[in-house]
Amino acid sequence: MVADHNLARKAAMALIMPLWFEVASCVLLALVLLADSFVVIKRPRVPSTRESALWVAFYVVLALLFALLVFVFADAERSGQFLAGWITEYSLSIDNLFVFLVIMTRFAVPSQYQQRVLMVGIVIALVLRGLFIILGAQLIANFSWVFYLFGIFLIITACHQVLTAPGAGAFADNSLIRFLRRHLRITPEFHGPKIRTIINGRHYFTPMLVVFVAIGSTDMLFALDSIPAIFGITQSPFIVFTANVFALMGLRQLYFLLGRLLDRLIYLRFGIAFVLAFIGVKLVAHALHDNELPFINDGHNVDWIPNIDTWTSLTVIIMSMTVATVASLIKMRVDYKRGITSTPSVGAPPPREG
Repeated sequence: MVADHNLARKAAMALIMPLWFEVASCVLLALVLLADSFVVIKRPRVPSTRESALWVAFYVVLALLFALLVFVFADAERSGQFLAGWITEYSLSIDNLFVFLVIMTRFAVPSQYQQRVLMVGIVIALVLRGLFIILGAQLIANFSWVFYLFGIFLIITACHQVLTAPGAGAFADNSLIRFLRRHLRITPEFHGPKIRTIINGRHYFTPMLVVFVAIGSTDMLFALDSIPAIFGITQSPFIVFTANVFALMGLRQLYFLLGRLLDRLIYLRFGIAFVLAFIGVKLVAHALHDNELPFINDGHNVDWIPNIDTWTSLTVIIMSMTVATVASLIKMRVDYKRGITSTPSVGAPPPREG
């Protein structure tokens, strides 16, 4: 029976899209990311608000077009899974941006180099999530009880998101950063975008190395949240990966577009927490429906547990994030009318040009 369940799960995870479409999609996404990286390397500056808005809009439209193509070459179910996964990952990515802002301020990264730091952070996030997707897909294909672990983890994460004050403990020097500070010669100031420099004939590392390590370790923590969350929406590795890529594309421009607003979307964390808790419950329900653990219902499926379909998930995710965003904007407007000025907990926003 276990073998039959495993075969059924593998069949459910099998892609029904043409192979050429998958390959072409990955190649196109890689080219877009390479072009974006080339722009950052050649033009290390702070983008204007208008430029950032246009790029964010471009990436959003690109994601919607991709969802349409998935609908054409696959079906409405896969298209809905991509949209739900993309919106979920995009919401979690916005949460990432707040911590990125904390790191930029904590290490006083010069504004003209922040684009490069963000680009490195995005590349690290893509690599880590790619590895976690491969690992998660293998676990899900062979062990249905993994859904219990993913679901409980997301519910606990949602509770932590609600109970933790914004900015509280958002970032602190971890053991790896403390190790670097103790064992490496690091200059007190930045030397352009360099990671390493020479002073009086001696080699030194610059604070840029510490910033990259901080960004990378933060990406690791956020990947632990995002991958179980999207596997609660779809078990297709291709859709999981593309949803993550589309969520990360445009993240650099969104950082400069939102700026100080990141610190004022005070209800966003509640929306994200609700989404994580909802997906966590969905994962546990799915695990019960395909139960194989002998100490739960004698190892039999709990058939009376309903499965939450893709379109219900998409509706809940969109409504949760919309309500959280609108409530935050209303709160900002009310505070402005009352003359209340909130002081950002992480310092000034990234300066803008244009």
